[in-house]
Amino acid sequence: MTSLTSTAPGCPSGMAPAAEKATKTGYAGFVRHVGDENALDLVVRGAKCGGCLSKIEKSVSALPGVTQARLNLSNGQMRVRWKGSLAADRIAQTVSDLGYGVAAQAADQGAVNKAREERSLLISMGVAGFAAANIMLLSVSVWAGHGEMGEATRQTLHALSGAIALPVLLFSGRHFFRSAWAALSNGHANMDVPISLALSLAFGVSVFETFRGGEHAYFDAVVMLCFFLLIGRFLDARLRRQAHAAANALAAMQTSAVTRVDGNGEAVSVAASDVAAGDHILLAPGERAMVDMRILAGTSDVDESLVTGESIPRTFSPGMVLHAGAINVSAQLRGEALKAVEDSLLSQIGEMLEAGEQRRSAYRRIADRAVSIYVPFVHTTAALACVGWLLLGASLPDALMIAAATLIITCPCALALAAPVAQVVAAGRLFRKGVYLRSGDAFERLAEIDHIVFDKTGTLTLGTPKLNSILIGDRQLEARSQEASRLLSDAARLARASHHPLSRALVSAAGVGAAAENVKEIAGHGLEAELDGMIWRLGSAAWVGAEADGEASGPSLWFSRGDEPEVKFQFTDDIQPGAREALDTLRDQSISLEIVSGDQNASVSALANSLGISDWTGEAKPKDKVARLEALRTQDAHVLMVGDGLNDAGALSLAHASLAPGAAIDISQSASDAVYSGGMQAIPLVLKVARKTRAIMRQNFALAAAYNVIAVPIAVTGNVTPLVAAIAMSLSSIIVTLNAMRLQIGE
Repeated sequence: MTSLTSTAPGCPSGMAPAAEKATKTGYAGFVRHVGDENALDLVVRGAKCGGCLSKIEKSVSALPGVTQARLNLSNGQMRVRWKGSLAADRIAQTVSDLGYGVAAQAADQGAVNKAREERSLLISMGVAGFAAANIMLLSVSVWAGHGEMGEATRQTLHALSGAIALPVLLFSGRHFFRSAWAALSNGHANMDVPISLALSLAFGVSVFETFRGGEHAYFDAVVMLCFFLLIGRFLDARLRRQAHAAANALAAMQTSAVTRVDGNGEAVSVAASDVAAGDHILLAPGERAMVDMRILAGTSDVDESLVTGESIPRTFSPGMVLHAGAINVSAQLRGEALKAVEDSLLSQIGEMLEAGEQRRSAYRRIADRAVSIYVPFVHTTAALACVGWLLLGASLPDALMIAAATLIITCPCALALAAPVAQVVAAGRLFRKGVYLRSGDAFERLAEIDHIVFDKTGTLTLGTPKLNSILIGDRQLEARSQEASRLLSDAARLARASHHPLSRALVSAAGVGAAAENVKEIAGHGLEAELDGMIWRLGSAAWVGAEADGEASGPSLWFSRGDEPEVKFQFTDDIQPGAREALDTLRDQSISLEIVSGDQNASVSALANSLGISDWTGEAKPKDKVARLEALRTQDAHVLMVGDGLNDAGALSLAHASLAPGAAIDISQSASDAVYSGGMQAIPLVLKVARKTRAIMRQNFALAAAYNVIAVPIAVTGNVTPLVAAIAMSLSSIIVTLNAMRLQIGE
């Protein structure tokens, strides 16, 4: 790995890396050539907020020839593309000169680093918690013996507490000290600066009091504060590591081997990344396409559910374009690669995911705005208190004691807890209702929702075809009639030889039974077997010789036996249980509804009419869904996207907020803010809880501010000791926690 790094500016909840030296020519070997452009992937460390992101992207974009500079805050990965002779080292140096760590390394190293950081925080938190419990035992002894305990005994107990607290402060507190030092070194301030000052001054005052035989020491408050703050830092690190899981999962789909036909006509297995436009590819039954390709030979049914959301396979034949992510179902296909894997549809969806993560990372949350006001206020107040008392003739220890009390009493515990504690309580309430929240900061975005875009299959409908009716000509058979049962049983004998979704649905309706022997499956047509001296066929209308009715009545299978009349098995995709009630509740909340689906226009239209949704779009590709969301964004709509397929992943990530059902694929779940189970009734519940959570968070910030307005004058006038300040600080945290507990109340 080649790297050049400097300490990073401080950001809320950020942790800066250690300084590293730059190498002069280490980045040229990492440059890739994509068409007529050069590409370089970097890992940036220390960037934690929207301000950092904007500064880095603008500086790199200003370099000559740069056409793209995109930083993903979730995983720290930055992609730069440029034309011309710009040196890769200059790009890295530009980022480093801004005060951020930068390195060129393997794509998966970011996840490894995040896991290492999370593990380090967990260990530090455990050490601080264990030490806090032991120091508290010693402190209880001092409190219990107040007025009766001898000075020597008290001083010994304080010394033991200090001996425990010092290594813990150096080890567990390093996360705050490093971040604070990095911020100050680059002329910035972050929340870790007052935290570090409070920890250091409280420890220093405690040491001073111990040596002079004072009654009070605050080692327990120092370690306890460190422990509680590390809990929040650990949870934040875990959320950040999970945030880019969707992109990682999608990347894993593109690493499989591909069968390429070389110039001698031999089939060779190669990595998907080695495929170039124009290469000939063989796609076996059951294999997923890794690149976009045009079919040259072969006819087969292809499952495009991950790409378009359409649950019924489509027949592909020579001349048609098959997109990456689709699965070949029935017969071998030979095609010509249209693009390299990094330019395929899967890669485009990956870029959508990164863009969505970037946009959400730059979203200014309530806490970010509060921090920008709070940090300079605390610094100025503590400094003025110290200087003021020195000018009034106080001794340096007394002035520092007052400054420490000011920092402790205004310590950002209540502010730091204002949003997280509300989010944790709300997330617990939703979890009990079958909703798993993936992103704590989603509550603020969910509270702003005024428009919802639904996918169709698997979201509004069950996504599984179900036999609805059996017809002979214009005559519909009674479901339980002897004739219908006989025809269903006979057709199922053929269907048991196929894995086609409609065949599976037919077999499910027929139940247990025998399978016909020597059944042939003709890709794009259907099944055929010779039984009882006749040719039996099950498949498309053309395959059995029937005339398609052209009605938009959903998917169907046709069945024929010799010269007997053709039978039509009509299927439907049932609406999710409770969907109508959930949609009515959303309308009562003044939220507008829309369907954007990759399914055929006819089925989308029928569903929209059934649910009373006037705005709908069918046959939408992934980029069409994203384009629709962008159009709604320009209209100042705050859109919630609800979807379950790979074709929804980009839209889920780019939406203002997003939800995925529990049956959704892993990538869609990772790209969403929350995953729900138990039906669509969870959607209006999530929005209701989100609005209440936002109100509680704002109340908590107001309470924290009011507390400081009252506490600061008392502290700066020297009317409280650091011990009283620590108690007051703890009470402020308890108040915001109790206020957040009100989120547990309500249906």
